[in-house]
Amino acid sequence: MKQSCAAILCAVSLVFPVCAQNAPPVRAVSAHSPYGEVPTLPKTYMERPKAGPVAIMRAADVKAGMQGVAWTVFQGSVPEAVPVEIIGPWKNAWGPRQDVILAKLGGKAAKTNVAGGMSGSPVYIDGKLVGAIALRISVFSPDAICGITPIEQMLEINAIDATRPANPKAPQQPSARAELTPPASLLDPSARLVPIDTPLTFSGFNEATLREFKPYFDQMGITAVQGGAAGALNSSKPAPGWKDALQPGEAIAGVLVSGDMSITGLGTVTYNDGKRVLGFGHSFFNLGPLSMPMSRGEVLMVLSSAFQPNKFANATEIAGALRQDRHSGIMGELGESANTIPVDLTVRVQPVPGAPPIEKKYHFDAFVHPKWTPFLMMLTTFNTLNDINSAAADEATFRLQGKVEIDGQQPIEASTTVVSGDSPMPAPMQLGSWWAEKFGRLFANPHEIPKVKRVQVVVDMQAERRITTVESAWLDSSEVVPGGELTGKVALQPWRGERVLREFRVKVPESITPGMHRLLLSDSDTLNRTQLIAGMSNRTLDLTQTISLINQERSNDRLYVSLVDPRPTVYADDRALVDVPTSVLNVMQSGRYGRPMAASAETAHLVESILLNQVVSGNAALQFTVK
Repeated sequence: MKQSCAAILCAVSLVFPVCAQNAPPVRAVSAHSPYGEVPTLPKTYMERPKAGPVAIMRAADVKAGMQGVAWTVFQGSVPEAVPVEIIGPWKNAWGPRQDVILAKLGGKAAKTNVAGGMSGSPVYIDGKLVGAIALRISVFSPDAICGITPIEQMLEINAIDATRPANPKAPQQPSARAELTPPASLLDPSARLVPIDTPLTFSGFNEATLREFKPYFDQMGITAVQGGAAGALNSSKPAPGWKDALQPGEAIAGVLVSGDMSITGLGTVTYNDGKRVLGFGHSFFNLGPLSMPMSRGEVLMVLSSAFQPNKFANATEIAGALRQDRHSGIMGELGESANTIPVDLTVRVQPVPGAPPIEKKYHFDAFVHPKWTPFLMMLTTFNTLNDINSAAADEATFRLQGKVEIDGQQPIEASTTVVSGDSPMPAPMQLGSWWAEKFGRLFANPHEIPKVKRVQVVVDMQAERRITTVESAWLDSSEVVPGGELTGKVALQPWRGERVLREFRVKVPESITPGMHRLLLSDSDTLNRTQLIAGMSNRTLDLTQTISLINQERSNDRLYVSLVDPRPTVYADDRALVDVPTSVLNVMQSGRYGRPMAASAETAHLVESILLNQVVSGNAALQFTVK
């Protein structure tokens, strides 16, 4: 934040009104509590906090036995007061000058326990802001024991800090769940404190999707819950009324996906100075600087549990953008717009063979991040296909055509076809993974982050398994003159069908040398393999070269006819150097070329591709003589 911590400490121009702070609190006794009495609210206490400057209490001034008030939402959007009793400060809990204040909650929190979504609930003592509820005893605690992140640490989150944490939470980067063992003088030695879960609410997603992706969520320490607000967040722009949004104690959500499907992570607002908002008291995903839509939230209920209590909530309206995701909390700016990727996804389903397709259209905006964007593309694609309510989906063919528009670059246009039952991986997951891999390569280039303007995806499902294998092939004549034409037939064996013969014609170049030559009829994998390996191993590709390589990949629903030359092909950057002399290849492979490369022993000159509208596999090689 632009204001220094010291400046905030001196900002006492507005102190929330406090009534009869010295009145003795009323206490209730719990026979099952190992930590004494359950705290209750004083007969009179501070009013609900509002946005604006506030006096703070340093962690060094917090003492055991102090009484305070926390604010959090249990239902709806209005925060309620929760009594707090300080157990004691825990010095250097997270590391040097990273203290935690241990406390016990009363009121409704004593019944619900410290629930997921309470992260960031502000705690006040004598009307001064102490910090945010951020930690809880891991599981099976009979008491609502929490850890409070001191507000001084949260105020250190700075909008211009561009450093990136070493251990972010991302689908491809498992990270160990943080766990703290408090001193025996403060809590039972068997207690373990962990950051309060941030419930990730999925709206517009079916239960099978969450079950399929559960391993990803588990390794990130994410609690995935189903919600009902799909479509409520229909834009990533701030909604009217954002100036008065996200008051201390209200629900706040980071939005990963919004629109016909939505994914939101819920916590609580700790501090609002009228422009900047602090929340959570711990990291969301520990991503560092980011641009993510920030929304209000409405709590439906709090599920009470000694094991894993959680708030069930919906994100409601965008109020700004999150700018920092740090160890001690999140920071957002009201009224700002986050960069997102608009996605239009069309699914056309043929319920039975020969029937006209049924079309569904989806629109959503996705969070932009090198690790998260590919995962979100996979997740949303899988969900829309997994939601197909058709018995024919078990014996079906799916074709995905995608277009990605990128600022200052040629668009990516790619397609693939998969068949149900042809792989242990479900067809929707195959398509989702294939599509995510394209975004993974885009965002992995070391030169620049792509500015994706728009994504269009069309998926067609046909109610039959459309797959064929190249069985054999032959030429009508094995002799030809330069500039002449070769004709022949290829035998294709479709899934549970009669063998099909397809004719092909190939014009031989005038420049071809006399002697023996080969003609190759193949699937796309045969032609793509070496160039794909070369591209994957080259970590120096820029964005333009990466896009070029993706666009060069051949689709797998065609049969390719190539003339094979015995001289090698070298794949370097996004180029294929054909018919390379052996002497030149030796120089390049000696390391003097200075760039990653791959080579194949022969060169395949593509002369024709035959659209079959089926997944093609296999190949056949034919010899012919040029006179």
